[in-house]
Amino acid sequence: MDAIEALKNRRSVRKYTRRDVPPEVLMDILDCGRLAATALNLQPWAFVLVTEAATREKIAALTDYGKFIAEAPACIAVFCLRDKKYYLEDGSAATQNMLVAATAHGLGSCWVAGDKKAYAEAVGDLLGVPRTHTLVSLIAAGYPAGETVGPKKRNLDEVVHREQYRR
Repeated sequence: MDAIEALKNRRSVRKYTRRDVPPEVLMDILDCGRLAATALNLQPWAFVLVTEAATREKIAALTDYGKFIAEAPACIAVFCLRDKKYYLEDGSAATQNMLVAATAHGLGSCWVAGDKKAYAEAVGDLLGVPRTHTLVSLIAAGYPAGETVGPKKRNLDEVVHREQYRR
């Protein structure tokens, strides 16, 4: 799948088959996160790949809207150094790269918020991440169970403004 197709076909998937994702596919997805755009090339991220069911269940239990993480074969926790000015932008860019990479590999994925969530520190503690880092996002990933039809998106002419914003 080419990049444009992957971008246009990415959907949030919350139901997964039990089929394991090959380790080389997961590593390629993580590599795409590593290569994301980053302010000043600081690359403040650390990614924790979780494939162990018991740990995914604990993460899911901590979240408010990520209970499906327990059923996904993989979860990627995206952390960034909290003292870097653009940690949220950098971590979000890495997250988006990984979501699109998952789509390109035929996987479904879903971004679960992490930054400023009440459970952020608990997830970090569970995964042994030093307090110098903060949780930016959790990514559930796996083979979709069923069709992946996304919500209708706004038309391009509704969101594009030329030269100046128009009402």
